[in-house]
Amino acid sequence: MSEVRPVRRALLAVYDKTGVVEFAQGRVQRGVTLVSSGGTAATLRAAGVPVIPVEEVTGFPEMLGGRVKTLHPRIHAGILADRGNLEHERELAEQGIEPFDLVVVNLYPFRETVESGAGPEEVIEKIDIGGPAMVRAAAKNFASVGVVVTPARYGGILEAIDRDGGLSLELRRELAAEAFAHTAAYDAAVAGWFARGEGLPSFVGLAYRKVADLRYGENPHQRGALYAETEGPGVLGGAEVLVAGKEMSFNNWLDLDAAYGLAAAFEEPAAVIVKHNNPCGAALGRTLADAYLRAYESDAVSAFGGIVAFNRETDEAAARAMADVFTEVVVAPGFTEGALEAFRARKSLRVVRAPLPVGDGLDVRPLPGGALVQDRDRISERPEDMEVVSAREPTEEEWRDLLFAWTVAMRVKSNAIVFARERATVGIGAGQMSRVDASWLAVRKAGDRAKGAVMASDAFFPFPDAVEVAADAGVTAVIHPGGSVRDEDVLAAAEARGMAVVLTGRRHFRH
Repeated sequence: MSEVRPVRRALLAVYDKTGVVEFAQGRVQRGVTLVSSGGTAATLRAAGVPVIPVEEVTGFPEMLGGRVKTLHPRIHAGILADRGNLEHERELAEQGIEPFDLVVVNLYPFRETVESGAGPEEVIEKIDIGGPAMVRAAAKNFASVGVVVTPARYGGILEAIDRDGGLSLELRRELAAEAFAHTAAYDAAVAGWFARGEGLPSFVGLAYRKVADLRYGENPHQRGALYAETEGPGVLGGAEVLVAGKEMSFNNWLDLDAAYGLAAAFEEPAAVIVKHNNPCGAALGRTLADAYLRAYESDAVSAFGGIVAFNRETDEAAARAMADVFTEVVVAPGFTEGALEAFRARKSLRVVRAPLPVGDGLDVRPLPGGALVQDRDRISERPEDMEVVSAREPTEEEWRDLLFAWTVAMRVKSNAIVFARERATVGIGAGQMSRVDASWLAVRKAGDRAKGAVMASDAFFPFPDAVEVAADAGVTAVIHPGGSVRDEDVLAAAEARGMAVVLTGRRHFRH
């Protein structure tokens, strides 16, 4: 067995009191002397747990409204002393300082305070000073001290002491790694708050913890893992895998995000099917089952093995509508028991419940040695802010389809062309190097369904050719940002074919 350190003296100073009384009672029962500060000491005393207050150890009372409690040599020397160092032990003895074997600390809720909308003074008071200092000291000295920063560890610590008589070196090192990750994430949150300004922040700190190893990355020769923000609700706002026919893959998570982001953009019942990070079908319907069937009809071939997203609680009817189509993952904000029962009967299907994404915040894309950072894209254009530049106004039905297609185009890889009819996609051209090729692809996907459809383009048309291809297939109206030096040529080509043309004034590239 690796070197095991018995736990005879512990320091407890926690903001989150979850489980701390039970943990402390377990420590006392095992003959551990407890030292505690402030509210933690008061909580333990109220529960009848014998505890030595920090001020009795330091000889100084709490100062500055509680800002100074544990910042004292009798605390930090007791944490940092190396038990194998004779000089350290001699100095402790000369000063009458007793060492600590275990430090249990969690920090003020800085991030939660910021997210609550609190004012600057309240936020600043939640910047912990003594807590991180103790955590980092104990983690640095893991050779002699164990450090615990989360209540989730309490049970395991008690079990380890009962089983091994103390904390092993491996466990102490593991706890130290968690502690440094904890303080790094905390400092990143504080630095990020101070970096806020009118523009993009001057500092962006990313702190993630591993949730699970994945079978592989995008390809079998690449390693892959899923990470969540160290402080936050979790991946995709707290996604839960309710049914796991097999493990979620790297690509499943990517496609799930793409599908769910588009589904959440609609208020009416919506279904989105994604393959390779692009929607191959999207539709609105009277019900989710209706929306799914219409999305599936958009591209039944590509829908095989796709990711399906719904924007509201999914019922058994929607689950039954999917019964004959091989699907990798389905995601929604909730599922009825009937839907879950139907999904559980399907081999390999994964069912994920997650809050609807809100689409705010920053979009961070790592580069070697740096990153690109931007605001997350979202549709904010309103019909009343758009401009009809053609002689013919779109019909009421064309307007509904144009707005639907415009929203879908935002989530299609550029260059993007979307054909839609009756608020369902009928043809999508995605990720092409030229816009006319994207238009040709949408025409081929749509076939006869292009007749009477509308067209959305995520960016302006550099030439009239893409519009001409769509018009020749039967498309009757088009929506695009405008801004090309050839806008007038594009408009002339559309008008010559009787098309209505709407300009949004804003593009939605997606690379």
